[in-house]
Amino acid sequence: MNRSQPKTQHKENPPKVGEKIRSSQAAKKTHILTVNLEEYFQAGALSQTVQRKHWERLETRLQTTVPLILERLEKASAQATFFVLGWTAEQHPELVQMILDKGHEVASRGFWHHGYREAPPEAFREELERTKEALEKAGVPIVHGFRSPRWITRDELWMLDVLGEEGYAYDASVNPILRRFANDPRFYSLHRHRLSTSDNSIMEVPISTVPFLGFRVAISGGNYWRQLPQFFLRRAMKRWSRTKDDPLVLYFSPWELDPEQPRIQGLSSFNRIRQYRNLEKTQKLLTESLERYSFVSIARYLGLPLEKRFDLPHSVEAPIEFVPREKTTIEEEVTPVSVVIPLYQEEPTISYLHRSLNELEARGKERYSFDFILVDDGSKDGTFEALQKEFGEKEGFQILKHPHNKGVAAAILTGLHAAKNEIVCSMDCDCSYDPALLLDMIPELQDADLVTASPYHPQGEVFNVPGWRLLLSKNLSRLYNLVLRARLHTYTSCFRVYRKSKVISLNPSHSDFLGIAEHLLLVIQKGGRVKEHPATLESRLLGVSKMKTIRTIFGHLKLLGRALFGTLGSPEKEREISSEFPPVPSEQKVPDLSREEEKVH
Repeated sequence: MNRSQPKTQHKENPPKVGEKIRSSQAAKKTHILTVNLEEYFQAGALSQTVQRKHWERLETRLQTTVPLILERLEKASAQATFFVLGWTAEQHPELVQMILDKGHEVASRGFWHHGYREAPPEAFREELERTKEALEKAGVPIVHGFRSPRWITRDELWMLDVLGEEGYAYDASVNPILRRFANDPRFYSLHRHRLSTSDNSIMEVPISTVPFLGFRVAISGGNYWRQLPQFFLRRAMKRWSRTKDDPLVLYFSPWELDPEQPRIQGLSSFNRIRQYRNLEKTQKLLTESLERYSFVSIARYLGLPLEKRFDLPHSVEAPIEFVPREKTTIEEEVTPVSVVIPLYQEEPTISYLHRSLNELEARGKERYSFDFILVDDGSKDGTFEALQKEFGEKEGFQILKHPHNKGVAAAILTGLHAAKNEIVCSMDCDCSYDPALLLDMIPELQDADLVTASPYHPQGEVFNVPGWRLLLSKNLSRLYNLVLRARLHTYTSCFRVYRKSKVISLNPSHSDFLGIAEHLLLVIQKGGRVKEHPATLESRLLGVSKMKTIRTIFGHLKLLGRALFGTLGSPEKEREISSEFPPVPSEQKVPDLSREEEKVH
């Protein structure tokens, strides 16, 4: 946007400052319907668990829910305003076109899903511009309005000044619940808000609330529809429509109509209720409201023009696929690396894993050629079928399956034997360590036999991990250090990089989670070189952990005793590994990684 040019102000004979709107639509009891077009993983209840880097890895549901919403609105002859993130417009421009095709309004919700309480006005202004550009590129001809991803308070009314200066006709970011705007009841209804920076003004379109025991309670959608009694909501909306000149302003998000959405793990009880409780109530109340009331978009209600849009030349929906491997004329420039991924009962995580590995390959393609070995450890759900569907036709992927569950350490050993490269990595299928961290860890194998991710390193971090788990893991590390006279901070991480020739002959006696720690202990006892790499450990987002906590604690205590008396491993125990996975010949060496280390550091 060229800021040297004056912003266009809308002149559709709006009401005077503070005056309620009395349009022909209002006289006919026409109400306003709005849709916060956001993915389930962008909802406020998940904001402390799902980070922005996870967005493109998680399964999208908008391509399923948006067509169903549009069909429902069309049957009810209802129009709505869809508040769209700039990020969503860039990722799914075809959905924006679909919404416009049905005659609905598309307005701005900012680029990222966050609040602006701490943002300086210029940062907010720049994000408005970036979002507007993304919406226009997706086919939106004119952006009249804005709704913040977080409801604003009196301390954030400066945002209305910026919106007015940027030429927006209205804002819909106020939810005047409790006593947020008790000193300014204008914000309980539609009104024209005068800017503090000029004589201009902007329309404010708050969601509908009613008084209750000295507070304001929202009756207009969202979590309130799912948690408050239905009889109270129906009665309040009916009374509003019968007695008030202002329209009801309702809102909902697509994920609230999607009971099949993936269940994110690691949430507090409060946030689980906010995200998942009573989803069916939104379906029911929305259906009843569409049957009982007439709805239009905010732009239509205010009489704002919706110019004929321009069409994109084609849909830019991109399927999920791995970046084709580019051939290089200098063979030494690309280092071959095998990545072993054990899986057990992990059907919900496969799609997320797919996208995460896609990102790893894309970021590392100039330095490494990855071969992935996916080991299904005897899953009884649909894990193996999901692996076949996602990776069965992918070049560079090998899918193996244990006939029965042997344990995570056994699955990693199976992958180690199947690997054809000297550099072998192992990682968790839930991506609780970011797979891209391997790009930093591989160069450290230059002067080590095993490199392990270490969240408990002084420079490591943990995110959303229960405190009891941290206390347990750190105390176990102290005990292992005491017994082995070592100085490691983490012994239990599956996220590692190995020299295959140095570890393939080691035979842990445990095949489960204990085998992960035992394998590292064996490397140390055999004089191997172990390095730690500071890492961030996050709680898993999808699926459930298979670790049996109490049994694992007692198992570690026994393992400590065996380490103390030097009886680790089972040299006499025959491995249950197929002979089709021979070890790498001893003459195969680790490529010189010093050049790669210089690139990283």
